Amino acid sequence: MSASRTRPARLVCAALALASSAVVAQEVTLKVSHFLPPNSNYQKGVLEPWCDKLSKDSNGKLKCQIYPAMQLGGTPPQLADQVKNAVADIVMTSPSYSSGRFPYTEALEQPFTLPPGGLAGSKAMWDYTQKHAMKDYADFKLLAIFTGSGVIISTASKPILGVDGFKGVKLRSPSRSAAKLLTALGGAPVNMPPAQITEAVAKGVVDGAMATWELVPAVKLQEVTKYHMEVPANQAAFTQNPLVMLMNKAKYDGLPADMKAAVDKASGPYLVELAGTAWDKAIVEGRKIANDAGNKTLVVKAEDYEAMRRASASVEVEWAKEVAPKGLDGAMLVKEVRAIGAKYMK
Repeated sequence: MSASRTRPARLVCAALALASSAVVAQEVTLKVSHFLPPNSNYQKGVLEPWCDKLSKDSNGKLKCQIYPAMQLGGTPPQLADQVKNAVADIVMTSPSYSSGRFPYTEALEQPFTLPPGGLAGSKAMWDYTQKHAMKDYADFKLLAIFTGSGVIISTASKPILGVDGFKGVKLRSPSRSAAKLLTALGGAPVNMPPAQITEAVAKGVVDGAMATWELVPAVKLQEVTKYHMEVPANQAAFTQNPLVMLMNKAKYDGLPADMKAAVDKASGPYLVELAGTAWDKAIVEGRKIANDAGNKTLVVKAEDYEAMRRASASVEVEWAKEVAPKGLDGAMLVKEVRAIGAKYMK
C-alpha cells in the first residue's frame, strides 16, 4: 500500500485516539475520605446519594471513590490537612477535632444554642456559616456544614435528670466545648472517638456518653447503656457537633465549568438538606432501636433544664475570652447562633 493511501488511515486512527483520550480526560474520580464506618448513616444516607447525584448531573463524568473509616490513613483530626494537601479530594470531618483552627465555627458548639433536630440544626449552621464563618474555610472549597443532630446523654446504670446527677460521673465527650459543659455541670469528661465508646462503657472506663441518636445503633451503645436523656421539646440541644464536607480548592478550581456546576448544584443548601433529613431519620431509628432493646428515653424537666443552662453559662463566657485575642467578638457570635437557631426551633 502506498504512503499516500496509508496516510488517511493513520490520520483517522490518530483522531480516534485523541477523541478517546479526551473522553477519558473528561472523567474525574474524586477520592472521598471520612472517619465513619461504611454502614454509617453518613455514608448510606448522605454520601452515597450525593455521589449518585454528582454522577447524574455531570452525565457520568464525575465519580466518587469512597474511603470510609480512615482507609487513607491518619486520624480524624488530620482530615482537614489531608484534603488541603490533596491526599484526598473531599473529606467529611468535624471542625471540633481541630481546636482553635476554625474559631468562628466554634460558636456553633457552645451549649444550649441550636435546635436538636438534624435538619433544623443543619440549616441554622449553614446560615450562620454563610454570614460569619466563611473565613474559617478560606483554604478549602466548603461544600456543606451540617449537624449529626443534637447531643443526648446516654448512661449505663442511672439516669441524669438534673445538675446534681452529673457530679463525679465520667462521660465521653465529643468536643472541647462539650467537655467544658460537663465540667461546669460537675461531671468528668473523657474525650474519645466513636469507635471506642461502647467498649469504654462496657469496661466501666466511663459511665456513659454524650453522643447523637445516630451513634447509638452505629456503635451498639444500646447494648451497654439503659438510659438516654433528651432536652425538653422546643428547647436547644445540650450541645451540637458541627460536621463539614471540604473539597481541595485546587481540585475544584481545576474542574471544567460543567463539572464545577454539578458540584455546586449538589452542594450548599442541597447537601445541607440531604444531610439534615438523613439525620432526622436516624434520630427516629436510633430511638426506636434503643427502646426495642429495653432502654428508656427520658426528657429532662423544664426547671432542671434551666438549672443546667444557668450552671453552664460560664462556658460561652470563657470561650469569648479565649477568642478575643484573635479579633472575634465571641459574645456577639453566640448571640447570632441563638438568634438564627431560634428561627428553626419548632
